[in-house]
Amino acid sequence: MICCVQVLLRVKPSVNSLYLDVSGSSVEQKIYIELKNTVPCVRLLNATHQIGCQSSISGDTGVLHVLETEADLDWILSTGPHPPYMVLMEATFFTRPTMMRMKNSTRVAGVAVINSNTTAVESFSPHTSCPNQNTGVYREDYGPDLANCSSTVWNPLGNSMSYEDFTFPIFSLKDDNQTQVMRKCYEDHNMRVNGSAPQYPLCAMQLFSHMHAVTDTVTCMRRAEVCDPLSDFNVWASIRPINASAKGHKNNESVVIAAARLDGRSFFWDIGTSAEGTVSGIVTLLAAAHALYPVTQEAPPVRNIFFTFFQGETFDYIGSSRMVYDMKQDKFVINLDNVHSVLEIGQVCTTTFPLFQVINLVDNIKSVASTLNVSLDEPNTTQALPPSSFQRFLRVQPIPGVVLADHKSSFINRYYESLYDTAAYLNMTYPSDLSPEEQMEYETEASKSLTEVATLVARSLYKQAGGNDRLLINITADAKMVSLHMLLYGFLVRSNNSWFITLPSLLSPESGPPQYYIGLRQDNSVKSVTRFVQFVMANATGTVTSLNQIQCQNPNDVPGESKDLYSYHWVSGPPSANSTEGDPYCVRTSVRLAKALSPAFELPEYGSREYSTWTESRWKTIRARIFLVASPQLEVMVLLGFRCRLDEV
Repeated sequence: MICCVQVLLRVKPSVNSLYLDVSGSSVEQKIYIELKNTVPCVRLLNATHQIGCQSSISGDTGVLHVLETEADLDWILSTGPHPPYMVLMEATFFTRPTMMRMKNSTRVAGVAVINSNTTAVESFSPHTSCPNQNTGVYREDYGPDLANCSSTVWNPLGNSMSYEDFTFPIFSLKDDNQTQVMRKCYEDHNMRVNGSAPQYPLCAMQLFSHMHAVTDTVTCMRRAEVCDPLSDFNVWASIRPINASAKGHKNNESVVIAAARLDGRSFFWDIGTSAEGTVSGIVTLLAAAHALYPVTQEAPPVRNIFFTFFQGETFDYIGSSRMVYDMKQDKFVINLDNVHSVLEIGQVCTTTFPLFQVINLVDNIKSVASTLNVSLDEPNTTQALPPSSFQRFLRVQPIPGVVLADHKSSFINRYYESLYDTAAYLNMTYPSDLSPEEQMEYETEASKSLTEVATLVARSLYKQAGGNDRLLINITADAKMVSLHMLLYGFLVRSNNSWFITLPSLLSPESGPPQYYIGLRQDNSVKSVTRFVQFVMANATGTVTSLNQIQCQNPNDVPGESKDLYSYHWVSGPPSANSTEGDPYCVRTSVRLAKALSPAFELPEYGSREYSTWTESRWKTIRARIFLVASPQLEVMVLLGFRCRLDEV
């Protein structure tokens, strides 16, 4: 053991003198700089293949080189004398052509992309150009002329990089002090001088992200404990309570479904707030529900309004296909025959919206829009539906519906399913002198726009549900609900704020936005957007009761209360003027969770072409570190010396 320590110290003799901020008594701490705030690209699998990235089982190591020019890329891929290289790059170089050249080279050990807070590229979408093309309504037996985006390429900027299979690790690094340490290490040891190659010792980087699963979902699911289905929960609620213990209400009341999706992704594991792609729809539907609630309680419409937020839609409609499947099997609280119509909120970041599908519903929305500062545009009759949860309903039953979106044909969103679809892209900027709490009260242009859209949605839903037209004027989205009460701020900028922290079961939310990647969240992780939407919806549509904490936890013991009709949440409440703690109370709400797990894993049909088959590989270690590496000749000399000492023993 002593000999081993001596060898390590001799191989990297000057690490300690380079990094004065490295402390610790272990040899490893003295040799390596561990990098924090790193997020990997991970391996995902479906019925036919695998995508993503991984390292070897012991991690991959290479000499660090910063990619800043085309000459740097040539050095990495052709002329540099010290391959393999670990490439550190700014986001501007993280493009499909560059990454494919690296993928096809044997000289790249891994890539680290610096994730800046500011958008550095004009457009970037690593998703496909035709999202969910194989699991929507259009196929050989229905609208074959519209299948595979033959009439409209919805995401023309999509380069499909997220769906490539890379054999080396790719990490995202936060642009912070550690990134500067890496640059300093590179500049001190690895930079060319007058075109000449640097001399040893060289700065190296090691990335660990070995994935256990390989080939496809069919293979990995038959090999126990190597992958897991992508899964989480849908969130649903209704303006009139529905008995959650009774399933398949075929002859029950008619419902109008109001839907939005919950999830988004980027190239990297849990990065990507999906501001336009996802959050704009979430916030609009939450604000619409909040605006609708008092009027629907005072003057209930003829039909029930059923709000639902679908999880996992990015991956072949996991959430919506599961809900439709459960409806077909009489395993859900409503049946497909209960569904009167569907209004889905897609990407909504401008105030000009095309409408897709059916005349009566469109006319209702148009009549409401005429009273608001919102303009509508209806595409021609040959236009296909955009990628939407509504398509999963149409696969099994002809139901009237509308998709509300800000694009008539191709997406306006330049950063669909990328790490740049952020608050900054929605121009959610704040004066530099505002504190986080003051930012919550600052009205941005995005919140003003979505307030109008939420009013349009709320009034249209009430009208579609057969509500009293004279009361439409009383339905107006609260700008404070969208802006001051931090829906946009909480979902896109900072979830650890004074409003979100008062919500039930969100006692310690992490800073930054929630996580929008569906992942493996059947435990309902506190960071998941599902948890936030569940309790924001409860806050927006629930009723404050006089129940104490024990009664709130056991409502069936209280006359007049029912856990079959409602869910109950003990809320900490906002802090009072003279205290940092809130005045707690019990909220009664119709908000529920429903499993968002593809039917393919229930059946089980791991090679299904009907349902999503996406799984995520398991792993043990995600890690990144830098260190100095000696020349191969010196390492051989040290090892020979080590062998001699062993012989002496």
